[in-house]
Amino acid sequence: MMDQAEHLRNIIKQNTVRPTTVARIITITSGKGGVGKSNVAVNLAVKFQELGKKVLIFDADFGLANVEVMFGAVPKYNLSDIIYNGKSMSDVITYGANGIGFISAGSGIVSMRNIDNSQLSYLSHSLASLDYLADTILIDTGAGISDSVMEFVMAGTEILLVVTNEPTSLTDSYSLLKAMSLNPKYNKNDCRVKVIANKVTSVEEGELVYKKLESVVKQFLNVNMEFQGIIPYDINLVRAVREQNPVSIYMPNSISSKAFESLAKRLINEEEYMPEKTTRESISSILLRMFKKRSM
Repeated sequence: MMDQAEHLRNIIKQNTVRPTTVARIITITSGKGGVGKSNVAVNLAVKFQELGKKVLIFDADFGLANVEVMFGAVPKYNLSDIIYNGKSMSDVITYGANGIGFISAGSGIVSMRNIDNSQLSYLSHSLASLDYLADTILIDTGAGISDSVMEFVMAGTEILLVVTNEPTSLTDSYSLLKAMSLNPKYNKNDCRVKVIANKVTSVEEGELVYKKLESVVKQFLNVNMEFQGIIPYDINLVRAVREQNPVSIYMPNSISSKAFESLAKRLINEEEYMPEKTTRESISSILLRMFKKRSM
């Protein structure tokens, strides 16, 4: 009888074609919870799609499933089902509003330990298909500086840091940037940290929030940071969350929806000045490295 390892090897042999380009990966993170990080991820995904991008969200928050709550869609499977239950990548992807796909990966990553080489190869093969399905992948990390969060932050080269005009948000954001800068894998020239001021009342307040963080970062840390813009406080966004519907769909003409659209356009325009897609690290190699580390 064919064992699982042989079965996985046979599947890989049947289809060894790999994508010629890799998806752009944007890691969205925050120093603390409650600052609207997942709202940024979900609404950016909506706007990217409206602007013609093929987008996918990778929900990497181990503790909370905010993306699925905001979409009002409960995933049937996670990444572990690919290895242990014979599911395909298409089975693992759940589709929310406007057909935007997301992978709720937290519990899957936690449970996947002691994976053998055949399983790792099969997982790598499966993850490579994501580059066919999307040209932009948004990774929504957990909040804080836990090992799991920092694994994703250190894996990314394009980071959106969501902050609010609260002392705890600013101090925790500084702690995250400090942990990142002290990591031996950190390379200032390869990592772009883009700060988004969320829940502010004006552009001026958002710039002030950024300058507060920038002043201490410049003084004590060797981090390349830039201001990416604001998402204004909007009661319509609060209502949209209650309705489990992204505000960009629930109230497309609201001030927050317009701000997400502006942010998405800036990010798309910046892509022209980024390295060619072929030089990027793929989502499969990033995740595979994490799984290998957990299996050691």
